Amino acid sequence: MRNKGTVTARRLSRSLHKYWQFYFCLIPIVAYFIVFHYWPMYGVQIAFRDYNPIDGVFGSPFVGFKHFLRFFRSYQFQRVITNTLGISLYQLAISFPAPIILAILLSELRSGKFRKAMQMLTYAPHFLSVVVVVGMMTTMLSPSTGIVNHALRALGLEGVFFFAEPLWFKTLYVFSGLWQNCGWSSIIYIAAIAGIDPALYEAAIVDGASTFKRILHVTIPGIMPTIIILLILQSGQIMSVGFEKVFLMQNNLNMPASDVISTYVYRAGLVNAQISFASAVGLFNSVINCALLVIVNTFARKNGETSLF
Repeated sequence: MRNKGTVTARRLSRSLHKYWQFYFCLIPIVAYFIVFHYWPMYGVQIAFRDYNPIDGVFGSPFVGFKHFLRFFRSYQFQRVITNTLGISLYQLAISFPAPIILAILLSELRSGKFRKAMQMLTYAPHFLSVVVVVGMMTTMLSPSTGIVNHALRALGLEGVFFFAEPLWFKTLYVFSGLWQNCGWSSIIYIAAIAGIDPALYEAAIVDGASTFKRILHVTIPGIMPTIIILLILQSGQIMSVGFEKVFLMQNNLNMPASDVISTYVYRAGLVNAQISFASAVGLFNSVINCALLVIVNTFARKNGETSLF
């Protein structure tokens, strides 16, 4: 064991000496993760204490799973979990396959100028801030001056106060996100398609395969590893619905459909100053996401060759 350890140490020493420039460039990245991701983890214990800023983290009394049990027994538990899962699964069903379809369609365009124009049009919304996107939605869907309600009334239909109807919240959230991020998310799939061997397409053409069959039997299998990896990563965010957009779209009228874990944590931690309780809810959310990531990754590894770890 000593000899093996000595050989490993010597190899590491030679590697550090030979490639010291690369390791030097890693220092800021490693420092970033240590300072902003690993070091703050000591604060996780706040979820298991009755935290008091005066006493500090270690001086606050330990209460175990008190705050977790309080959350599980809360009358809002079912609502925030249902809304979070509902929005996440709806978004996964709509927003995950859309970039794949867009990437395939763009790759099949033969006109280079038209393809570049379409790429620019689909990428552009990604660079708009969430505040701008919600502002555009508010203006277009206004019950009095919005263009959508004007069109509905012109067709003889009644206007709809979209932001006041809980039934419309999930659809507005998901499809506005689809419009904003679909083009940007398709970039990685376009790159994966570009990496497919052209000889496979040539062989398919020689065999008489149509465009649809080439997509079905060459393109999709070629990008399947990328699809699986991104699906695994997406599964690790099932319980994480972005706070900013939900908070901007949220109001008292649509609260039954818009109250998710992130907004619940915001109200409990910042508005009501229940820091330990909010930490417990956030930790519960993170643990569930981590468990889902491991489960989906394990399933993918057992049923195929592609996985994260």
